Amino acid sequence: MKKFDVNDVMIIKDDISDALATGKPVVALETAIVTHGMPFPTNLETALAVSEDIRGRGATPAILAIVDGKIRIGLNKTELTALAEPRTDIWKLSRADLAVAVATGATGGTTVAATMRLAAMAGIDVFATGGIGGVHRGAETDFDISADLIELAQTPVTVVASGAKAILDLPKTLEVLETQGVPVIGYQTSEFPAFWSRTSGLAAPLRLDDPKAIASAHAMRRKLGIPGGQLIANPIPVDAEIPLSTIEQYVSDALAKARDADISGKAATPFLLEHIASLSGGDTLVANIALVRNNARVAADIAVALAALSHEKD
Repeated sequence: MKKFDVNDVMIIKDDISDALATGKPVVALETAIVTHGMPFPTNLETALAVSEDIRGRGATPAILAIVDGKIRIGLNKTELTALAEPRTDIWKLSRADLAVAVATGATGGTTVAATMRLAAMAGIDVFATGGIGGVHRGAETDFDISADLIELAQTPVTVVASGAKAILDLPKTLEVLETQGVPVIGYQTSEFPAFWSRTSGLAAPLRLDDPKAIASAHAMRRKLGIPGGQLIANPIPVDAEIPLSTIEQYVSDALAKARDADISGKAATPFLLEHIASLSGGDTLVANIALVRNNARVAADIAVALAALSHEKD
């Protein structure tokens, strides 16, 4: 029997392959935000803008997905458009779904957990997203906890996000991250951000103000043999922020609607985000775009700093 080679199921776009081979900075991007997180064509426009933000900071963007059973590390505009257009056959892929999706030839957008796993497989150290998943409100009764938290504890990727999504139980999310040994680092802030809001009332366990320091921490974890990644909590830009008090009103209403409709599991987050966007008159979608673009720029700065460290070592 032929020995399995991951390259049989993984296609790396040429510019990304070249960057990785020469030690140049690369930033991974998820696609669940494209397939399940934003409406068309805003999803496509945002993904393209985020890619340009990363290029503008000197790094190469790598949009990750599963397409027809192949792990795709990088998509061109045509391929990305095919994922962004409204379809009913696209999976929302977490880590648990990856092997089945590849084995059955499925197509899907990758969540934070899945993107981290695929990025690590491809040799990408830095990943930008909007907000991580976490402990859902009411988890003490239904145990609804995102696989993102466990992935952060296991996979050596630095994830830049605006905290965890504000629809979640943020104190419990921080507790699980602490239990799993995940460093939560506030970027230029001492407070854990709440996605659409810069403040949550919760302290960030750690703080670093310089991308070089974050890159050094990433490299030191590897030297010390510490498993897992690190979460960089980067607040939404001031001019795009929505006050937490306003968001909480939207979240309460959306959670009630989800309970009435018996919506849970993977379907919950897209439902809640869509309902909150409607309640806000689209303001939360605008804020989401601003924060993910800001996270991409910070991630690119970290990736550039990490590449510079590697070259210094060489």
